[in-house]
Amino acid sequence: MKKITTLAALLLVLPAAWAGSEDTYAEFKAMMDRSFQTNGIAAKHRMYQLDFQKACSVEKQPSKQVMAQIEAAQLKTIRYPADGKYFGNWKEGEKIAVSGRGLTWTDQTPHNNGGGCYNCHQMSHHEVSYGTIGPSLLEYGKVRGNSDEIVKYTWGKIYNAKAFNACSNMPRNGDAEILTEQQIKHLMAFLFDPASPVNQK
Repeated sequence: MKKITTLAALLLVLPAAWAGSEDTYAEFKAMMDRSFQTNGIAAKHRMYQLDFQKACSVEKQPSKQVMAQIEAAQLKTIRYPADGKYFGNWKEGEKIAVSGRGLTWTDQTPHNNGGGCYNCHQMSHHEVSYGTIGPSLLEYGKVRGNSDEIVKYTWGKIYNAKAFNACSNMPRNGDAEILTEQQIKHLMAFLFDPASPVNQK
């Protein structure tokens, strides 16, 4: 418990360290390097902010110009399915969406990670509890249809939401290797398949 509390305290000061001088951040990073190590698939590098994250960690939101630059750069990171197929199995997608598991040192591989989607989105009329940070996904495919444009947009949003909103709270599921391409396909099916609970009342 003490280690978790210490880590939480360190992560809280990370934005402040970024906002200060480069020397301040260098000292902070050196301390993190001394204090933590990669263990299994829990990689230490995930604790360090990237440049675009730094811009969104200050009190004032970045200018429209800076936001546009970040989004353009992040858009280039999106990799669409190599085989051109966007959909997997919605039942597997549901398991991923309601699972918060993953990226801990006890996990053997990243292939059993969850998406934790329920933390921020409502996805079914039958859910007992759900997060409200993100928009409701109820009847996602039923309302939006499955045009090439909306399918590609949805894939991109799951893969790297920062490409559409630089300071989005949504994780970079594909770009940050939280979920695999196949897992994203399953999530896509969960959102679009007419038989999925997302599109049923």
